[in-house]
Amino acid sequence: MKHLSGLFIALIITGSVISSCGTQKKPVDQDSFPYESFEIMRGTNIAHWLSQSQRRGSERETFFTEKDVKFIDSCGFDHIRLPIDEEQMWDESGKRNEDAFTLMKNCLDWCQKAGLRVIIDLHILRSHHFNEEVKPLWTDPAEQDQFIALWKDLSDFLKEQPLAMVAYEPMNEPVADDPEEWNVLLARVVTAIRQWEPQRVIVIGSNRWQSATTFDELRVPANDTNIILSYHFYEPFFLTHYQAAWTDLKDFTGQVNYPGQIVLNSNLPEHLRVYNRDTLVKMMEKPLRVASKLNLQLYCGEFGIFRDFFPEAKLAWYKDMTSIFEKYGVAYANWNYKSGAFGIVDDQGKPLQPYLDIVAGKLK
Repeated sequence: MKHLSGLFIALIITGSVISSCGTQKKPVDQDSFPYESFEIMRGTNIAHWLSQSQRRGSERETFFTEKDVKFIDSCGFDHIRLPIDEEQMWDESGKRNEDAFTLMKNCLDWCQKAGLRVIIDLHILRSHHFNEEVKPLWTDPAEQDQFIALWKDLSDFLKEQPLAMVAYEPMNEPVADDPEEWNVLLARVVTAIRQWEPQRVIVIGSNRWQSATTFDELRVPANDTNIILSYHFYEPFFLTHYQAAWTDLKDFTGQVNYPGQIVLNSNLPEHLRVYNRDTLVKMMEKPLRVASKLNLQLYCGEFGIFRDFFPEAKLAWYKDMTSIFEKYGVAYANWNYKSGAFGIVDDQGKPLQPYLDIVAGKLK
């Protein structure tokens, strides 16, 4: 859920989800992982649990449980993206917050039983928040050392996880003034991870919110086939972040349309006035081209719409997005699974239809 340019009938019984999504895709040996390589297509972000949340104690423990993992699996998803924040996982001295690490390990155990892959996404650092004006990470060498140290600790904790099951995303939505600042730090953290785990899949994106528009500025590590290229997509912003309080659109009350002229009687530049499926594809040209040239998997790690202000437009946009991903072989994870106004289930776990079915690939 970002700063810029940017399923089925269920019963809720005692807070748990009983759904008609389906059964597990296949029986899974609980002591192993049933796949040989890290391959993904459809997933969802487990937001507001170990990231961007004030939940602690029992409230945090019960917000996301093994029942959720079983439900996600039954819907046909093959992976989750798990955002984690530095302030949740480590105290200010760098010591692990054991409760948070236990929850992360529990989640991995649940996913291993279900046969789901997991992307561990270091979402927010104390020195870098994608929406904050001041980001000491880019100016303080000690903060960059701390960033590498966090990944060393994560690697120490996670390195025994199956290579086919767990991937690492070093940073969510880097925002540096100069793209080379991110390229240099990215090269450093990838080199470090390769020293500790030569074969681990690493997910990387471009500077400035992992935008598709900056993808040609990303310096991809050479001759590394265990890389997934990631971008985030929240266009048109008028639709995806309508009246979102943290954006410049918080006071906008006009009608928003999709497909077609996004806002009537607007002063938008001509190339931003009309949006449809072809427009979205054109805006994704850079990541599509880079991934094709390097023969690497492309991944849209976030996309979604805030609330349900314009249901018909929202439905059309989700259908267009998922059809694009399927046509071009782009793996994806919607923002997000539960909580906040982007969820495909509500805070109590009730499926929000038809969006869950669309994201799960059940409704075209």
